[in-house]
Amino acid sequence: MKGIKKIFWAVWRVWFYVVMLIPILIMCPFLVASILTERGYPYFFKMSRIWAKCVLFGMGFYYKVEKIQNLDPHKSYMFVANHTSMTDIMLMLAAVKNPFVFVGKMSLAKIPLFGFFYKRTSILVDRSCSKSRMEVFDEAQKRIDRGLSICIFPEGGVPHDESILLDTFKDGAFRLAVEHELPIVPLVFPDNKKRLSYTFYSGSPGLMRVKILPYVETAGKKGVLDRKEIKEEVRDLIYNELLDISPVLETPSPYMMSNSATLNGGATLFLTTFTLVRLPNTLSPSFI
Repeated sequence: MKGIKKIFWAVWRVWFYVVMLIPILIMCPFLVASILTERGYPYFFKMSRIWAKCVLFGMGFYYKVEKIQNLDPHKSYMFVANHTSMTDIMLMLAAVKNPFVFVGKMSLAKIPLFGFFYKRTSILVDRSCSKSRMEVFDEAQKRIDRGLSICIFPEGGVPHDESILLDTFKDGAFRLAVEHELPIVPLVFPDNKKRLSYTFYSGSPGLMRVKILPYVETAGKKGVLDRKEIKEEVRDLIYNELLDISPVLETPSPYMMSNSATLNGGATLFLTTFTLVRLPNTLSPSFI
């Protein structure tokens, strides 16, 4: 029985990358055309949402969005959410209708095909370069002036310890939001870790819930203390929702942990053949 489950999980994980690639190849000419000019980004965003839904449904996931407050389709926001899975990016795109851009790491632009579109549609930042971090503010303003929103996962990545419900938040998202007076919209993804975590032999098709919480205003709050208070407020909102609606997290068995370590070390055929298995933990739109 364990052997059958291992085969299922391995094939299912490989299928994840296949189902990510197929829609990109099909839509590639239209995607390229949409990024030739700045005015084409809304069309690129619509196709990105189609891609995201194809990936989710192709993996057997179906999502349900609960909104506590309606958003103005003509207003710019800062979207933030907890980050636990490779599917967080897809779920964010599927759940949010307001066109937004991700803020992410410069290194991701080197990934074949993905990087081609990524560097032309996202705001890139080199965390090791203070100049690059400051340029993010100018780039964000350009997107906001075009009526776009910004999206960042403020944890800065997925915690290696999967027992962590919500990691500490970095300052970048809140510095940007305060600087540009963007209302911050917290989103809660309680099921993504259960559906497709970074433990290789885990996950299953099923429901992915999304809860969009009321936005937090930042207008007129320019001080450092204001920014810290906003960051703590937003984190508390997401954390408390996760406590209320998250499934009980199970402690990984020694079997899963040992096999996960082996896979992450590159000792299996699947990891050797599909090297992208090691990439998703870097696919985290995050900023300093």
